[in-house]
Amino acid sequence: MFLFPVIYITLFIASLYFLKEKQPNGIFLFILFGLPIYTLSLSITHMYGFTPLVPVLQTFKEMLILGFFVYALTQLRTDNNWQTLDKIMLAFFCYNLLYVPLPIGGYSFFEKVLAFKSLSFFPLVYFTGRIINNDKIELTRVFHYIALLTIIVAMVLFLELITYTHIQSISGYAKYNQHFFDQDPSGAYDLSWTFQIENGMKRFASLFSTPLELAAATLVSLAAIAAIVTNNNNSFSFSKFTFIALLCSLFCINLALSRASLASYLLMLYCYAWFTNKKIILNTIHYTLLLATVVLVFFSFDSDFVDFIINSITFTNASSVGHLIEWANGLDSMIRSPLGIGLGSSGRISAFSGYNVGGENEFIIIGVQTGIIALGLYIAAYVYLIRKTYQIFTSSKGRIRRLALFLLLLKIGLIIPLFTSEAESYIYISYTTWFLSGVFMNMVSKENSNNKTEIGHELI
Repeated sequence: MFLFPVIYITLFIASLYFLKEKQPNGIFLFILFGLPIYTLSLSITHMYGFTPLVPVLQTFKEMLILGFFVYALTQLRTDNNWQTLDKIMLAFFCYNLLYVPLPIGGYSFFEKVLAFKSLSFFPLVYFTGRIINNDKIELTRVFHYIALLTIIVAMVLFLELITYTHIQSISGYAKYNQHFFDQDPSGAYDLSWTFQIENGMKRFASLFSTPLELAAATLVSLAAIAAIVTNNNNSFSFSKFTFIALLCSLFCINLALSRASLASYLLMLYCYAWFTNKKIILNTIHYTLLLATVVLVFFSFDSDFVDFIINSITFTNASSVGHLIEWANGLDSMIRSPLGIGLGSSGRISAFSGYNVGGENEFIIIGVQTGIIALGLYIAAYVYLIRKTYQIFTSSKGRIRRLALFLLLLKIGLIIPLFTSEAESYIYISYTTWFLSGVFMNMVSKENSNNKTEIGHELI
């Protein structure tokens, strides 16, 4: 088990080396392979008695982003013109920052700083990708790294399944949460309730912090595989590697047992078929859904998994009811205090203190803390990115089109998890998505500058 912290530290040092060598691709070693094992590495470090090192290891992710951000500033090109999304992201960051010194809410200054970091660090991740030299970013390699990670995660998940043992049960996960977040072990497996469904059936997380993060990570995998196999003419070609990666993503999404991510996975497949005009895939999805509906309606199964699906659809299970209650509390708070009730009042900080308002919904978590203005900016950024990626996907070719397809599918896929969890706290997913969103807008900015130059030459 000690190898996980060693790998985590090694990846961080390797990324710093690539930063020193001015190779921005190096950041993906840590984002794509270090962040998935973040919680596992920290809990093992604590388990082996190196507890004072844990806070240091926790800062690696922010230190790396800040390092690459400073590097990108020194390499900033003059053709990096401000885009609409840049302004939205900066406004979101600065607006939430105002709530740190303001005497709003009952949390200390330090707790509000932590809440601000949790809520608003992703714009800095975005701007790091936005201003970095995209010519040095090898997108094909990045997508293949994501596919490789999927295979590794599936292998660990397979070992968990055949032993019917969570890797978190032997990594010190529960004691780590108890020591650092004052969270006592819960559920039938002495981890947390998220590692099981209502009837006690196990959910697995593989290398990730929770089964929900694993499930959401499969959406990143599916989007990356789609970007790899799809060419400019919307025909696709699978290699043995990409086909295995796709099968592994299917394996992972089923073992994680997340309703939201499973629905999103199917939605992404449907949208991919729609965007690329794959009628065979569309018809297959239609007939599969019809068959599944007939089976569920007209046949009776003594199956935990079928009960899980039916209870989810009808919102009669405890988890779904819990979501509805949290949403109602959050919406009530937003109506009463449209400018928010302060940083830390919803989400991770308040969950640790036991005084959480709302929660289990990224939109509500933002709205409760810093109000409807911040929520509006977040939604505006999300909608703008979906619209822009669709526009580029349908009008461009080459690497920018592949990246547009990746982000388009992923942003659509993450909509449902955003309604059912604090999805931006899934650091692997958040960092990957927003960094590549920044790279995408970087490429858009460069393309716009080139088009303006060509028009200028034509006029001359």
